[in-house]
Amino acid sequence: MFFRTLQKGWRLPLALIFSVFVFGTSNIAYAASPPSVQSFFEHSAFSSAQLSPNGRYVAMLVPAKGGYVRLGVMDVTQPTPKVLASFDDADISQFHWVNNDRLVFEAGDRSVGVGDQHQGSGLYAINRDGTEFRQLVERSFQLLAVRSSTIHTILPANTFYCASIYDSDDIYVCQFDTNYSGMKSRKIQAENLLRLNTKTGRYTTVERPGVTTGWAVDRKGEVRAAVTLDGDMESVFYRASNHEKWRKLAEFNAYDGTGFAPSFAGPDGALYVTGRNGADKTSLYLYDLKKNSIDPEPLVSLKDYDFSGSIVSNDKKILGVRFETDANDTKWFDPEMQAIQKSVNDLLPSTVNQISVPYHPETPFVLVQSFSDVQPVVSFLYDTASKKLTMLGDSMPQIKAEQMSTKDMVRYKARDGLEIPAYLTMPKGAGKKNLPMVVLVHGGPYVRGGSWNWNREAQFLASRGYVVLEPEYRGSTGFGWKHFKAGWKQWGLAMQDDVADGAKWAIAQGIADPKRICIAGASYGGYAALMGLINDPGLYRCGFEWVGVTDINLMYDVSWNDTSNEYMKYGLPLLVGDQDKDAAQLKATSPLANAARIKQPMLLAYGGSDARVPLVHGTKFRDAVKATNSNVEWVEYPEEGHGWRLEKNNVDFWTRVEKFLDKNIGKQ
Repeated sequence: MFFRTLQKGWRLPLALIFSVFVFGTSNIAYAASPPSVQSFFEHSAFSSAQLSPNGRYVAMLVPAKGGYVRLGVMDVTQPTPKVLASFDDADISQFHWVNNDRLVFEAGDRSVGVGDQHQGSGLYAINRDGTEFRQLVERSFQLLAVRSSTIHTILPANTFYCASIYDSDDIYVCQFDTNYSGMKSRKIQAENLLRLNTKTGRYTTVERPGVTTGWAVDRKGEVRAAVTLDGDMESVFYRASNHEKWRKLAEFNAYDGTGFAPSFAGPDGALYVTGRNGADKTSLYLYDLKKNSIDPEPLVSLKDYDFSGSIVSNDKKILGVRFETDANDTKWFDPEMQAIQKSVNDLLPSTVNQISVPYHPETPFVLVQSFSDVQPVVSFLYDTASKKLTMLGDSMPQIKAEQMSTKDMVRYKARDGLEIPAYLTMPKGAGKKNLPMVVLVHGGPYVRGGSWNWNREAQFLASRGYVVLEPEYRGSTGFGWKHFKAGWKQWGLAMQDDVADGAKWAIAQGIADPKRICIAGASYGGYAALMGLINDPGLYRCGFEWVGVTDINLMYDVSWNDTSNEYMKYGLPLLVGDQDKDAAQLKATSPLANAARIKQPMLLAYGGSDARVPLVHGTKFRDAVKATNSNVEWVEYPEEGHGWRLEKNNVDFWTRVEKFLDKNIGKQ
């Protein structure tokens, strides 16, 4: 691979660099025709802006026109960014500041599907002025390679950036098994932590207290906490410095909700953790290392939501905390940061404005990432002294907020009384009554599905005139332990009822036309789409799904997948169903076993290189359903994995979806 270093004189397009005082809705009138399919699924035009630790420089990723993504860097006082690094045959996919003068970055290729990828991301280091370039991690999944020209050992491809250390040329990298084995071994591998010097390539391996699955490192380079897994038992370890031995703080069952997870290690050695601590919702706590217990009072607790977020700090103190309720928010403990947030919000009143601060600030600049339900991320520099915003770049400049549709969180009652949160996206300009609707079921399923931000799939559907309902059915995380546990062993049962009850709620509200509702989703959402057609044939007029599970038994029986042996033994039987004890239930809730019951039109799409839900899920179900239903459209993308990576395949799939919906529920 040819590597290019600093190119003098290169500048970002002028449209990406200008000063603004107000960023809001324009009065420009747009054509009545909706945006193109491609406009929703293009790759980002600008991403990953990051301030250096001293706040004097900002680095960013910007694609060349018709070419690969490059790494640019600029002085915050002179908005003339230059290309620091680029490849002739790959994108730069991620980067991190090592210190004020040095960065590390990874390679990738967003024009290549999962099935055609034969290399890892590698890891490279370079100074801000383009000097002292060094490759640190091999891209090829082979044995360790030695570069005789530099007389140092390059780490194997299964090594990844983990953390930077303030005012040091060292970083921490994580490494799994020393020889890449793909899916040949599904046993959970210990995550090793290595301290790596980015100039010499030399490294030392951190002693781990067991089969480690996570680490907590402070900015001074002290490895404070580690999480290990042994069967279904999880343990948390702590040490005050790199010179001390690990001591076990707690051990608990990984699935019973009684444990906690390290969240952040403070510069003073304080340990912040997230856990329930006997309550229904997860909160953020300080862990009392002397008493060896969680403090009884949480630092951050949210009434209707689990805490999910991060600490914002500099080298002096904790400044605030980020979290998510129905939307993203930041609570600042520091009065100065409260004032800065207010000033930014006054300039950008229609968006969520997340502020990132340099670790050891030497300038008045902070980074602002601004977004909303109708606006993809736009990045700014904000001068806290002059109160001036400078736009760095727009991630999706082709998307016009004026053409997008608003999203709101709603709540409805399931048939057993459980409250179900959901995001509702109403198509712009279509009215609010008796509209065609797509019930879009999130995957996982044991994750939070939606957020109040711009979502390309929901916005595309809304742009075509469809209401989009995204239920956070039982089993979804983020809404408390009761909500999560209510979904155990409820695939095709109460979880499915929650989705149907959402559609019925929308009908009762007068929002949805009861004769024009389609159910859709990917992965578990694909499973739910199929089971919806089976369980509620009178409710759903049609269904489309991609990379969907079609039979729970196949999750056990198909060996060429990426599910770990530990999850297969402990998690899958507990959360989804035991293959032997629950055999009758798994058969009754199998789309494959009940394919003959589906009479509605269907669109099915699968990736030929999917390791999470292998292609056999799709082919077996396709063959079974087509025996009794001729109105089934099938598409396979051989190079794709668990979802569509390539722009051309996204455009193709969603063009098919548009035609499918228009035919089945789009016309009165």
